[in-house]
Amino acid sequence: MNTAEINVLEEIELDNPIFIEALPGLGHVGKLAADHMIDELEATKFAEIHSPTFPPQVLVRDEGIIENMYNELYYLRDVGEDNLDLIILVGNTQALSPEGQYLVCKEILDFVSKNYNIDRIFTLGGMATTPQPVENPKIFGAATNEANVELLREAEIEIRSNDGGIVGASGLFLGLGVRQGIHGMCLMGETPGYFIDAEAAEALLKKLSHILNFEINVDKLDERAEETRQMIAKAQQMEQDLINKANAGNADDLRYIG
Repeated sequence: MNTAEINVLEEIELDNPIFIEALPGLGHVGKLAADHMIDELEATKFAEIHSPTFPPQVLVRDEGIIENMYNELYYLRDVGEDNLDLIILVGNTQALSPEGQYLVCKEILDFVSKNYNIDRIFTLGGMATTPQPVENPKIFGAATNEANVELLREAEIEIRSNDGGIVGASGLFLGLGVRQGIHGMCLMGETPGYFIDAEAAEALLKKLSHILNFEINVDKLDERAEETRQMIAKAQQMEQDLINKANAGNADDLRYIG
């Protein structure tokens, strides 16, 4: 029995497309970057994916309307100066269990590799480096071979080295891809990870567009990042006000002693 139910909405032909994975993770960095690509470059959805390995729930959206847990595949043709074809995997969830992660990632990879002969894999995500918001987030990278590591270096991406693994779909797609002779890399935006980090997503997307040689307007991401910065600044000011009030109260108490 297949673990992933892949419903093809449109039969398409692509020329050795690059596969990009950007499922939800730390700070939703990869997902936000890929969703922005889909909107700005007007990608077309061609498949929906459902699985019993996804969390046993639905999401409640505006006005009480529910949304199933799902993944989706989009395609783009002739992107950038190199006229690349792309397949982008996005969604609102990853598989819940380690076994589910392996099974679903393998079935999706088998589907895109056998039907579309994918050329390379890029996985996008976040990397938690600090509990504090980052003003100029770095982009970290890891790859499946030295040639791709060199591409990361040329793009001035900081290479991760012997400091832990890449958990979830972003790691598994690369590992499973190597077993099929498909190479690629993971790009990770520096983020605290506890809020939707548009600034890290913007930085990541700029690096990805540089590597793949295409242009994309990131104004909407920049606007969202500014909104987040203002929200964080307001929260920090409220926290500082509470600390100041608490300290002032302690000082008043001390005047009654002796």
